[in-house]
Amino acid sequence: MLNSSRFKIETPKSLASRVAERLREAIIDGEFALGAMIPEESLAAQFGVSRTPVREALNQLQLQGLVVVKPQRGSYVFEPSEADITAICEFRCTVEPSAAELAYHHDREATVAALKAAIAEMEAARGARDPVRYGRADTRLHEAFFDHCGNPYMLAAYATAATKIATLRTHLSAPADVLHSRGFEQHTRLLRLFEAGDFTAFRALMHEHVTGTRDNYVNSLKARGG
Repeated sequence: MLNSSRFKIETPKSLASRVAERLREAIIDGEFALGAMIPEESLAAQFGVSRTPVREALNQLQLQGLVVVKPQRGSYVFEPSEADITAICEFRCTVEPSAAELAYHHDREATVAALKAAIAEMEAARGARDPVRYGRADTRLHEAFFDHCGNPYMLAAYATAATKIATLRTHLSAPADVLHSRGFEQHTRLLRLFEAGDFTAFRALMHEHVTGTRDNYVNSLKARGG
């Protein structure tokens, strides 16, 4: 019988992958504005690398939908259309309640712990008026349902949009969420409904929450002239 352990190797992350990780974080956290040009030359200088790994990193991020590479013009942070926002929110309304119900049956205790930790962090971020911190915690809360659902296909499906969702959250909703309580209160209600296993009410509240998010995103884009 083949001893598979003989063939295990540690594969270090490529330079391009490390650059992509840092750029992904910067885009999600709002260090680059939506639609902003990403300067390859200055980034290469800041990273202390050639332009080749920066270009490779941008190509990786383009596959995730975070970056648009325009030949002869440069690379830009994606800028969503109203139709794109609507499609993302329809996707969320469909998959998030299903993932939550799976997580409840697969690993309720760990999911509840993750949700409570995220909500505590969101509350702290609101106190500090820190939208980036709030957005990260908000993302962890919603991703907890997929992390604990026990279904790799559900997790993979969400991953196709997760980075865009996190970016939109930081850029378009978190700045308001740290100032107003409605979104935070909806998250705490989602936790209580999840703990109770009331997925009829959970699904209805998630739809209300995500639909409200969609409307806020669209209004934010219009205010920006998008």
